[in-house]
Amino acid sequence: MATSAPGQPRNLAILGSTGSIGQQALEVVRLHPQQLRVYALGASRSLRLLTEQCREFSPALVAVSSEESARELQPLVPPCTRVMWGEEGLRAAASAPEVDAVLLAITGFAAVAPALYAAQAGKYLALASKEALVAAGHLLRRALAECGGRIVPVDSEHSALYQLLQGRSRSEVRALVLTASGGALRDLPLPQLHQATPEQALCHPTWHMGPKITIDSATLMNKALEVIEARWLFGFDLSQIRVVIHPQSIIHSLVELVDGSCLAHLGAPDMRIPIQYALLPERAPSAAAALDLSQMGALTFQEPDPERYPCLQLGYRAGQVGGSAPAVLNAANEQAVSLFLDHGLSFGRIYELVAGALDANPYSESDPDLETLTRADAWARQFIREAVH
Repeated sequence: MATSAPGQPRNLAILGSTGSIGQQALEVVRLHPQQLRVYALGASRSLRLLTEQCREFSPALVAVSSEESARELQPLVPPCTRVMWGEEGLRAAASAPEVDAVLLAITGFAAVAPALYAAQAGKYLALASKEALVAAGHLLRRALAECGGRIVPVDSEHSALYQLLQGRSRSEVRALVLTASGGALRDLPLPQLHQATPEQALCHPTWHMGPKITIDSATLMNKALEVIEARWLFGFDLSQIRVVIHPQSIIHSLVELVDGSCLAHLGAPDMRIPIQYALLPERAPSAAAALDLSQMGALTFQEPDPERYPCLQLGYRAGQVGGSAPAVLNAANEQAVSLFLDHGLSFGRIYELVAGALDANPYSESDPDLETLTRADAWARQFIREAVH
């Protein structure tokens, strides 16, 4: 594993650099140029933005999705930047000897392979792509253990738990509590919920995120996936991981201790805070606004309504079944959300279709390899497409 010399900036590979998390990670780099340096970038969309990023940061390597994109990009970037494409490009970026830390912010099942590349290279992995642990947590944890890598979460909730658990014995902890904003539709009357439009569901009240995760926030599928992610990150049983609705998004997670005490992590709803915590080896000033407790007002909490958020229980169900079930859950949801965003199905059908995919899952192996998970992922997507058409 590469380790920067004392006083030298940490070399980063940012995979998913044109997405919301990737762009905010580059804001952190701009704020701390003496400590962080971009060695590699990776993106599958927005070549114009990727070109601008390459011109600003002059990475040694950039990975794109297709040979056509690579040919288009190469003449536009600095001469020092090598453009690669496909799996070869992702592997090179995630495992380059010069890279100290990999920030993985690729959406969906596509994050699994580069996460494994980084783990197998013994890298420090700053993980924003929860799907990698959801779909292939057993494979990723095994690779990290065998190759000496380390994983630090970037999700605000898991970053909060990671910080709260530092130096604390597992025997002291009764439960982990993930908070959820409740999404854009949390106050919509239940009779109207089934027919909510993409435009309504995309108006998130507190966070600025990509469209897929914003819809997942409205269904609470993001918490269903995060429950599974927390299990793999921290090693607690699913029964010890709970979710509460916290509309203000100020408390990001809590740790309940066996003596009845409860520790909370508070912070502004700004993803640059957990990104910076994951990338820098020490605390440093952030561009995020500090909390003004006197102006905060009331902080409220409530149990998730199972009628409004039936998708949440699918996460517990898939996690308990294990094997390929979490991969099927993730893939079916990705496909259903994509169709919803394209006005191809109603909001209410997202849950129905994903639950149906879990019921019909034909892959029963208890310890599936990557090939099996890839087949299960493809099967689940096809199942949703056929169920709609």
